[in-house]
Amino acid sequence: MCPGADPELNGQANGANGTNGDHPGFTGIETRQNPHPAPSRNPYGHNVGVTDFLSNVSRFQIIESTLREGEQFANAFFDTEKKIEIARALDDFGVDYIELTSPCASEQSRADCEAICKLGLKAKILTHIRCHMDDARVAVETGVDGVDVVIGTSSYLREHSHGKDMTYIKNAAIEVIQFVKSKGIEIRFSSEDSFRSDLVDLLSIYSAVDKVGVQRVGIADTVGCASPRQVYELVRVLRGVVGCDIETHFHNDTGCAIANAYCALEAGATHIDTSVLGIGERNGITPLGGLMARMMVADPEYVKSKYKLEKIKDIEDLVAEAVQVNIPFNNYITGFCAFTHKAGIHAKAILNNPSTYEIINPADFGMTRYVHFASRLTGWNAIKSRAQQLKIDLTDTQCKECTAKIKALADIRPIAVDDADSVIRAYHRNLKSGENKPLMDLNPEEQAQFAAKEKELAAEAQANGVAL
Repeated sequence: MCPGADPELNGQANGANGTNGDHPGFTGIETRQNPHPAPSRNPYGHNVGVTDFLSNVSRFQIIESTLREGEQFANAFFDTEKKIEIARALDDFGVDYIELTSPCASEQSRADCEAICKLGLKAKILTHIRCHMDDARVAVETGVDGVDVVIGTSSYLREHSHGKDMTYIKNAAIEVIQFVKSKGIEIRFSSEDSFRSDLVDLLSIYSAVDKVGVQRVGIADTVGCASPRQVYELVRVLRGVVGCDIETHFHNDTGCAIANAYCALEAGATHIDTSVLGIGERNGITPLGGLMARMMVADPEYVKSKYKLEKIKDIEDLVAEAVQVNIPFNNYITGFCAFTHKAGIHAKAILNNPSTYEIINPADFGMTRYVHFASRLTGWNAIKSRAQQLKIDLTDTQCKECTAKIKALADIRPIAVDDADSVIRAYHRNLKSGENKPLMDLNPEEQAQFAAKEKELAAEAQANGVAL
């Protein structure tokens, strides 16, 4: 089992306060006061041209698999109540499909499947089964809107898993597809380990199932071996072979799950499998939040019109708690540092125009932008902004002098936001009183180091003509 989550950490880095947690040493900047400007044409963005008429970057659908692939995560145990809570949250967010564990996995899995089917959700409910008639007969009785059928097609899986040849696989697939279709239920056929399967075998079986009327064929990078270029090439070839929709499923063993999903859409795929926080077998699949980040850059209007993006943090908190993990500090969108700026140059630009160092507006996801001003890397623009938040009036020259003192202090010991605020307030009091009282309660050794650092920084600034 993976180690349990640290509840103290979840209360901070994943804080439920509508932001990405409490940030000691950081200052929040109200996004309504400092919004992203109206977007202009991005020369590096997605532009549909003559050669990209097959691209579905602006018309994709999500098959959310937290309750199927996510159940295969090492720490996952979802009881019926938790499954229903997650399903409702995903439906409210706006996913197109919710995929559930096979009802043949256990009696409880079947009961859970039936219970979720009765919720009356907007999203279509799917269940994921083996390419076998026994599984299909059970699946169609649960009330699902669709059945996802899968069987391994690579030599590895044919030899060491199910032991069947391609003729058997094709015949079994057609039998299951025709049976499910006869019940008026949506059907998808997917190969497993597609990228280590023979291309001729793949195209042959996809063509055969397309002819008998599947709604989708699926490509699965089961071991996470595929690169974006390989994904693009396979989907593009398949798009010329089948007329049905194309679903894709990417594992993240080599860190390409989001990039592969995006390239699949560019090449003509229509559906992407995701899970919340990417949880699944081993290190999981394409994360829902990460895909949202990528697609917001590609077509923000489409994404914002379809999904309740401000719900993503609540969904991630829900699942993180259920599987007892902490949300990573660098997680897409909701991580502790996702919208945090530290370097002085960055802070100045962000304060003037957030688009200088942000490709995504945190406000779109209900998140908050932060400037980390309590460090040796801070700049005077960040200190000026903080002084204004503290209702302290300083000129630019005074802000630069105060910044030099904060940087000097940060050079001799770590400082928190309270330390930096104390320096700003004490500096302002000395200005008003004409006194020169110590800015901080430092021991004699620290006082000597602080004075030396002040002189050093001032000399460097004067020599280089650089404003602190």
